[in-house]
Amino acid sequence: MKLRFKRRRFGQLIVISIAMVFVSNHTRKTVAQTRKNFPMMTTQYSVLESFKVRLRVNGKERTLQIEPRVTLLDALREHLGLTGTKKGCDHGQCGACTVLVDGRRINSCLALAIVYQDVEISTIEGLARGDTLHPVQTAFINHDGFQCGYCTPGQICSAVAMIAEVQAGTASAVTPDVRKQGQIELSDAEIRERMSGNICRCGAYPGIVAAVKEATQTIKA
Repeated sequence: MKLRFKRRRFGQLIVISIAMVFVSNHTRKTVAQTRKNFPMMTTQYSVLESFKVRLRVNGKERTLQIEPRVTLLDALREHLGLTGTKKGCDHGQCGACTVLVDGRRINSCLALAIVYQDVEISTIEGLARGDTLHPVQTAFINHDGFQCGYCTPGQICSAVAMIAEVQAGTASAVTPDVRKQGQIELSDAEIRERMSGNICRCGAYPGIVAAVKEATQTIKA
């Protein structure tokens, strides 16, 4: 029995060794073919080259030396020190990283910084004017539109852009009549639908809805 076991084990080792040699040869051929078809993927480019990127953030020109794979979120937080914009899920699902690009809201965790060089980027730090808060910020305070505050910067930036969308007549999935021209009536259903991309894990949604309604009355088209 012991001899039979040793023979079986020896046979298994032989098969494994042959398989490893085959896989190794196949891998070398694949790598060689890849380098032939894509010469930019050679070892000399194993470390990505950094580029000079100019971003206009909150009205100021900022120059960064970063790799092309750096997201706008990481550029703002790690390179510019603007930590008001939060990293939540890092998958574009929670909205904590929302910033404004030419007045439109985007998830900065899904955006490459190098793409946004010729636009105006606004973060939560750029909404206030000195000691005067933005109307949306004031409304969030008045109606307790936050608890832990982690997602609040993204909520506020999203609300600012959302109000502009409503005033421009942009319809949503719950707009009763998409053919109607002019500003849309901002009902609770409209607010919930338009803010649904921003998650509040504390559940401060009633305060957020009330804050957006108040801010809408303050901000004129």
